[in-house]
Amino acid sequence: MRRVNGFVVGVAACCAAGASWAADDGASALKQIQDRAAIDTLMWRYVRALDTLDAAGYAAVFTEDGTFASGNAHEHGRAELSKMIDGLKKGRADREAKGEKSAPMYHVITNHTIDFVGPNEARYNSYWMTVFGAAGPEVPARVAAVGRGIDTVVRVNGEWLIKARDVAPK
Repeated sequence: MRRVNGFVVGVAACCAAGASWAADDGASALKQIQDRAAIDTLMWRYVRALDTLDAAGYAAVFTEDGTFASGNAHEHGRAELSKMIDGLKKGRADREAKGEKSAPMYHVITNHTIDFVGPNEARYNSYWMTVFGAAGPEVPARVAAVGRGIDTVVRVNGEWLIKARDVAPK
């Protein structure tokens, strides 16, 4: 019985210490929850801009010197990032001009975790998929690519932005 009582007292002491820390750090915990929500919203804006081929919206989720890396491809800065999306848009328009029906594109980011490395910087680790919806009965929905991503996101003037996105980390 003494062991049980000692254990209960020890657990209670740990809980009290944890509760005290949580109370002292409540504002910090709330800020981190708000930051996580802002980063989740940032990544939603990222995929929506990519899927709708919105070059300006895509570039806007990155820092001025933000980078996108995918294997050997590497874009740096908002102008190059915007140009990359314009290239995708041109490719789609060229295919449609040849009579090829374009399927809707969806980028899915899943199983993500956010690790804060400082008050204004976090790592966003995730798995991703590029999925194309059906383009008629002869072209079913398909998963075109899958991978893992590591993003560095930073707070700039109060806004979370992507500093570096690597969708093919080594």
